[in-house]
Formats: sequence, structure tokens, C-alpha cells
Amino acid sequence: MSDSGGGAAEGRCPRCGGAFHCGMNDPEPCACTGISLAAALLAQLRERYDGCLCLACLAQLQAEAQGAK
Repeated sequence: MSDSGGGAAEGRCPRCGGAFHCGMNDPEPCACTGISLAAALLAQLRERYDGCLCLACLAQLQAEAQGAK
């Protein structure tokens, strides 16, 4: 989710507090690149949280957004 090139490689999700590995700087694409969120939701998340969210939170947000359609 982070495009800053930074982000915590090992850390805690700022949304749920769970431990996770941010793979944005890994040789392979990060699993979060498979999650598609609306631009408005991404903007809200960037305002609310500092850094990347874990894959479980991103998947939950994606499912909630798709269910709201």
C-alpha cells in the first residue's frame, strides 16, 4: 500500500496491531499489489494510518467495499 519506498519491512499493522512483513521492497511483488481498493478509500487510509496495512486488513477492506456496491 505504501508508495514511499520506505515502510516497515517487519512490523505491526497500524489498523489491527498484528505482526506482518511488508514486502514492497522485496524482489518479488508484495502480496498487497493483488488487492484493489478505490482511490477514495486509499486516500482515507493514507490519512488515517502511517505505513502499510497487513494483507488481512487490506483483504477485509476490499471485501467490505465490494459488499457495499
